[in-house]
Amino acid sequence: MNPDALRKATPEEQYEEVTRGTVDLQVPEDLKKKLQRSYDKGKPLVIKAGFDPSRPDLHLGHSLLLTRMRRFQDFGHTVVFLIGDFTALIGDPTGKNTTRPALTRDEVKVNSETYKQQVFKVLDPDKTVVKFNSEWLDALGTEGMIRLASRYSVQRMLERDDFKTRYRENRSISLHEFLYPLLQGHDSVALKADVELGATDQLFNLGVGRQLMKDEGLEPQVIMTGPILEGLDAKLVDGVITGDKMSKSLDNYVGIDESADNIFGKLMSITDDLMWRYYKLLSSQPLKKVLEMEEQTKSGALHPKAAKVAFAQEIAARFQGEDAGRKAAEDFEKRFAKKELSTDELPLVEVSLAGAEKLPVTKLLPETKLVASATEARKLMAQGGVRVNGEKVTDPKAELGAGEYTVQVGKLKVARVKLA
Repeated sequence: MNPDALRKATPEEQYEEVTRGTVDLQVPEDLKKKLQRSYDKGKPLVIKAGFDPSRPDLHLGHSLLLTRMRRFQDFGHTVVFLIGDFTALIGDPTGKNTTRPALTRDEVKVNSETYKQQVFKVLDPDKTVVKFNSEWLDALGTEGMIRLASRYSVQRMLERDDFKTRYRENRSISLHEFLYPLLQGHDSVALKADVELGATDQLFNLGVGRQLMKDEGLEPQVIMTGPILEGLDAKLVDGVITGDKMSKSLDNYVGIDESADNIFGKLMSITDDLMWRYYKLLSSQPLKKVLEMEEQTKSGALHPKAAKVAFAQEIAARFQGEDAGRKAAEDFEKRFAKKELSTDELPLVEVSLAGAEKLPVTKLLPETKLVASATEARKLMAQGGVRVNGEKVTDPKAELGAGEYTVQVGKLKVARVKLA
C-alpha cells in the first residue's frame, strides 16, 4: 500500500466522509485515533464487512454498505469483503422471530459467486481482499467450538432483541443460533479488524466481536452501522423521509443489475426530498459538495432537476459504465424532457408466440424486461400504467396477436415489440 494514498485526505476529512449517514458508532474517539495513527504511520486500517451469501441479487439498499466500504477504500484502507460461507450454514436470525433456514454448501457456493460478480460494481477489485470465513472456522474443530461457546453466557445472548422476544413469547430458539454471533465475532479476531461495518440489526453481533477482541488482548474494533434505505415511493412527512424500505417484493427498488436506462429512469422519478437522502447515502461526491448543492437548490441557484440528473447518471454509470450512464441521461432528455419519443430509435424485441395465436399482455411484459413478473404486470395494468400503441391496457386478460407494437410501462420504460 502506497502511504501517499492514506494521506490524500486528513484524518478529520476521512472521518467526516466515512461516518456520513452513520446510525451507530462505537466508539467515535477510537475511530479518530485509528485514522490519525494510520495517517501518521502510513499503515492502512483493516475494514471488515461480512456478507452471508443468502440473497445473491442486490439492489441499492444492499449497496449502502458497499458504498461505505468504497469510501474507506478510496482513502487507501484495506477493505475485506468477507463471505460467510461457514456462518451461512447456520443461518443468522437477525431481525427474524424464527430460525432462518440454513443453506447447503452448494447453495452457498452458487450465491457467493453471484455476490462476487455484483459487488465489484461498487468496490475496486484490485484493492479488495476477498475472504471466506470457513478458512479459519473450519479449523476450529469440536474443541475450538466448545471453547468459543464458553466465552459468552446464555443470559448475555438473551440480551439480543430477537432472542429476547422469542424467549418471552415462548418461541423456539435452537442452540446452534447462539453460535452465530460468536463465530462472527471470531472473524474479527482472525482478521484483526480495525473497523467492522454492518446494518443496524447487526449491532449485537458486532459488539460480540469487539468483546472477543478485548478478551484476546487485541485492540477492539470500531463498530459502525448504517441506515436502512427507503424505497422509491418514500416521501417527506413532517420533515422526515417516511416510507417502506427498498424491497423487490414491494417493487420500490433499483436493482444494480438493471439497465442504465432503468436505473436512471427510476431515480428521476423520486421526489426532490428523497433525492437528497439518496445523495448523502449513495453518492461518491464529498458530503461538503452535496450539502452545498442542496443549499443552491434552496436558493434557486441550482435547479433540482439538474441535481437529480447528475445523481441518476452517477449511479447508472457506477453499475453499468460511464458510457451507458451518459447515454441514459441523453436518451431521457430526448424522450421525456423534450417529448421526442421516437419509436424508430427503440431496439426491436422479438417475442415468440410459441405456436399460439395470441399472447397475454401479462406474459409479454416480462419477456420485454419492462417488468419483472406477470404479477407486477397485472398490478401496473390495474393502475393504468401500461400502454400498447399509445392506448391504455387495463384488462389483465388482454391479449396480442402477431405484429409489431410499441409497449410502454409508466413514463420511463418503452419497447418496440415484434410478436411472431
